[in-house]
Amino acid sequence: MFDAKKLLEQFMGSQVPGVGGSVRDRAGGAVQMAKDNPWKAGALATALLGTKTGRNLAGNALAIGGLAAIAGLGYQAYKNYQAGQTPTTPSNVPQPETAVLPAPVDSGFGAASPAQSNEFVLVLIRAMIAAAKADGHIDAGERALILDKVKAADVSGEAAAFIERELSSPTDIDALVAAAVTEEQRVELYTASRLTIEPDSRAERGYLDLLAGRLGLPDPLVDHIEATVSSAKVSL
Repeated sequence: MFDAKKLLEQFMGSQVPGVGGSVRDRAGGAVQMAKDNPWKAGALATALLGTKTGRNLAGNALAIGGLAAIAGLGYQAYKNYQAGQTPTTPSNVPQPETAVLPAPVDSGFGAASPAQSNEFVLVLIRAMIAAAKADGHIDAGERALILDKVKAADVSGEAAAFIERELSSPTDIDALVAAAVTEEQRVELYTASRLTIEPDSRAERGYLDLLAGRLGLPDPLVDHIEATVSSAKVSL
């Protein structure tokens, strides 16, 4: 079995080489690199979506790793929800200086959690691909184009075959929901799905609403995830 965490990092566009400095510098440099050469930058989610969303993760979300970014955002949203805070409406002005922090080791989120097996990280990637397919725009021709870009991103072997199967297979939302057995996993699964797309169509919004409902996430928690994810994205 291939390393799912490494593939997730490629999906998230994390660990981009040559991007250092302050959080603001990292964000600007990573976004420019994604513009100039998105496949080598490792943004496989961009391969799935093309330029449809025109957005990418801000701050150090690109640097701390795929699972760490999902867990950090999910934990922040969950913490704010538990504290009874009101979700903030994100500004339209990008603020890359807002850092995405890894979840604490005892939080139940991320790599420190015993629930974060290789198998569950595969579930997160499946959830991202399912979200990318939610508006039905990935037909046979689009799928072939995506796989060409996956190859250009230096993904091959079992990992490439896994992506091809997921692109070709109908979404099994029952299996996705069943795989998230803890509340933290349910938050992470929705966070990963929301990170993948901007729900601009009824189909995408409907898919996310269905997923949240099937996961049993309260509306206020979903609102916090939406606000947290939106605030961690910048326009490309």
